[in-house]
Amino acid sequence: MPVDAGQCARGDAALARAFQFLGKRWNAAVLGSLSAGPAGFRELSRSIEGISDSVLSNRLVSLAETGLISRTVDAGPPVTVAYALTDRGRALMPALEQISRWADEHLPC
Repeated sequence: MPVDAGQCARGDAALARAFQFLGKRWNAAVLGSLSAGPAGFRELSRSIEGISDSVLSNRLVSLAETGLISRTVDAGPPVTVAYALTDRGRALMPALEQISRWADEHLPC
């Protein structure tokens, strides 16, 4: 059965949107770090080598705005903030794991 050209265009647009967002430097690294479970800012900063605090802060805001992660504040004392994947973020993990496996197998280091 032939594929409708409009259907392909929508699929291509969705894929382009996904890679535009995920291709933004550090987004996938932050998501990958949170796949192990909730983490605080310092913990994330230490686990993602090379990311500055300002960039990490920016990425956390962006990922929260898109609904991929949640931000929970515990009034303490001391006040703590934890970041975690949402259901939407967890749904993305199998795709990111597949892309990572593909890269290991097919892209040179």
